[in-house]
Amino acid sequence: MLNLNELTQALGDLEDGLVMDLLKEFVATNPSEAEALEAVAACQAGMAIVGDLFENGEYFVGDLIFAGELLTEAINVLKPSLGSGDTKVMGTILLGTVQGDLHDIGKNIFRSMAEAAGFEVVDMGIDVKVETFVTKAQEIKPQIIGMSGVLTLAIDSMKDTVDALKEAGVDSKIIIGGNPVTKESCTLVGADAFTTNAAEGIKICQGWE
Repeated sequence: MLNLNELTQALGDLEDGLVMDLLKEFVATNPSEAEALEAVAACQAGMAIVGDLFENGEYFVGDLIFAGELLTEAINVLKPSLGSGDTKVMGTILLGTVQGDLHDIGKNIFRSMAEAAGFEVVDMGIDVKVETFVTKAQEIKPQIIGMSGVLTLAIDSMKDTVDALKEAGVDSKIIIGGNPVTKESCTLVGADAFTTNAAEGIKICQGWE
């Protein structure tokens, strides 16, 4: 039987070989969907450890990226045991790095963690134009819209995008993330929440459900 605590700690310690060995042995036992969901939860708990260590300065951005990739791999190993995809979807998140910004590391970590948490994520990539956000939001009607940016100019793009979304009547919750984002800029942009940490961002999104 899979030791969930061992799996959580292995992911938190970024022991990729051990994580994969544990999960492959587990999947070979033909676990039930409920058991597979427990394994996903254990992986998510490991990601929370990574997030805490990052906040405390013990892990760095490279570790976060690695953890995000490891989590994605872990979920892929578990997918065959998770049934026909009729697991409860938390909601849909429309995600993108705003116009004028080409950074996607933080966005990709957030996407991996959101998918692992049960959200369906539509990722539009980098340098996403204001009108692209609006058109896609009207098309898929996401519960949450996530905007990422690393450059200071991204704040202006976020504000332009939020203004356009509201003008178009889109009523999704909006979370913004990235290095330049602060409480003040969140208010300026008109977003519902902000984060500089992917793990914290996921908790905020889960709280909206």
